[in-house]
Amino acid sequence: MFRKLTIATMLAFMVGGAASAQDLNFFRIGTGGTAGTYYPIGGLLANAISNPPGSRSCEEGGSCGVPGLIASAVSSNGSVANVNAIAGGTLESGFAQSDVANWAHSGTGIWEGKPPVEKLRAIANLYPESIHLVARADAGITSVADLKGKKVSLDEPGSGTLVDARIILEGYGLSESDVQAEFLKPNQAADRMRDGQMDAFFFVGGFPAGAIAELASQMPITLVPIEGEGAAAIREKYPFFAEDRVPAGTYEGVASDVSTLAVGAQWITSADQPEDLIYGITKALWNENTRKLLDSGHAKGKVIRPETALSGVGIPLHPGAERFYREAGLLK
Repeated sequence: MFRKLTIATMLAFMVGGAASAQDLNFFRIGTGGTAGTYYPIGGLLANAISNPPGSRSCEEGGSCGVPGLIASAVSSNGSVANVNAIAGGTLESGFAQSDVANWAHSGTGIWEGKPPVEKLRAIANLYPESIHLVARADAGITSVADLKGKKVSLDEPGSGTLVDARIILEGYGLSESDVQAEFLKPNQAADRMRDGQMDAFFFVGGFPAGAIAELASQMPITLVPIEGEGAAAIREKYPFFAEDRVPAGTYEGVASDVSTLAVGAQWITSADQPEDLIYGITKALWNENTRKLLDSGHAKGKVIRPETALSGVGIPLHPGAERFYREAGLLK
């Protein structure tokens, strides 16, 4: 459940400004590493849904968020870690890849043999997450098969990227033991690549990714395509993957479109969260004020649209979110 602080406690944390005599509600959004896409998107959404006591209402030209709510984006290890934190009650919500959310709720895939997270609920599908396979331009890596024997970061435990990196390797006839695997966040892997100590790394997230853009501005890189028979076999076995393309010019030195795969980034929560709270958060997510923040705040913000809010959602909607989508005519 979300935490509450009375007005007396709240004043110890607020400087200046008048606050109304109401409870202050905190709502955390688990994201990912600070160099990825989850974290900045989480910050935009936290800003959009927040409306702390004492602030102006939407009608007064102020916040169009949930009255009394302060939301925050929390850096984490990513999808798997966010699901576990929501299940354990240490996060009120978080972002997760569609595949990870589905597996966790059903107790299948990477969750096989573990208790399913039956209370996992969806707020919205946000945007497609592209699988990036970044390589040093001089590493001789032009396909996934070329990773054999190379130093490759698969991302850290608890991340959805690690899950998908293993699937990609499998689709091309490789396993973790076929590469010199390391398990680093993308910014750490990029640092190793600058030092000549890393040949390639995986990252799953919306483009442009900050860590990759910064790396590409400092040294020549290759964005390795994930296509052909290997990609087709992966899509057949794991239907939550979709064909995707990273446009030319997204990263410096990448002059052509690059074919890859993508999964959906979804905002999830627990069935234990109050219906009225999640209704208010969903309503705040899709108002005009939030639209402006998303359009101006991040390249991936522009593709977070209400018409795709339910695309690829394979777990139950939270009742509060469901109520909003029915009222908005997006759900029959």
